[in-house]
Amino acid sequence: MSCILNIETSTEVCSVALSNDGECIFNVEDHEGPNHAVKLGTFVDEALSFADSHALPLDAVAVSCGPGSYTGLRIGVSMAKGVCYARNAKLLAVPTLQLLCVPLLLGEKITTDDALLCPMLDARRMEVYAALYNRALKEARPVEADIVEADTYKAFLDQHPVYFFGNGANKCKAQIVHPNAHFIDNVEPLAKNMTPLAEKAMAEQRFEDVAYFVPFYLKDFVAKAAKPLL
Repeated sequence: MSCILNIETSTEVCSVALSNDGECIFNVEDHEGPNHAVKLGTFVDEALSFADSHALPLDAVAVSCGPGSYTGLRIGVSMAKGVCYARNAKLLAVPTLQLLCVPLLLGEKITTDDALLCPMLDARRMEVYAALYNRALKEARPVEADIVEADTYKAFLDQHPVYFFGNGANKCKAQIVHPNAHFIDNVEPLAKNMTPLAEKAMAEQRFEDVAYFVPFYLKDFVAKAAKPLL
């Protein structure tokens, strides 16, 4: 077990948590964002001060690595790298869509053995970043950018109960109409839920290269032209 700083900035929510021996011991969240550039540094300082005041040496920094908001991911990964350099800590990457599944699995909201989990992050219009996992978080289908239509997930829905959740799921309710489709509201990627995935990565020594690691953006960033002032 280890002391791990967890950073999550893939959506409008900014959250930071500190775990020790597999238990979350410090947590702070901002749901009024996106305020990552303003809030993240303060949250990280508070978490590190908590660790120092309890004489807990930092072993690793885990960061939610995408997909998600281009700007949010970039800010989160940059902060994680800075802390790793300053504290001589290991860098761990936690896939954002897997992170979304954690509260459902820990809360035992998914009880059907053959159920599939489909976490979704909003990618504008009718597009989402999504993947499908079984209850052991094994991929039934890898992460893709999906344009959601009535038949997008039909092959899976015909065979399994599928649970859709995340900030991209609500807009898909009208399109995904199937007896095996279930929607769960108010599921967000949060740093306090990163602990089991970060601990697993730590135990398996799946460390990232601090110098060269980049987030999983899935799609290239496209800059928009500035609007005229007048």
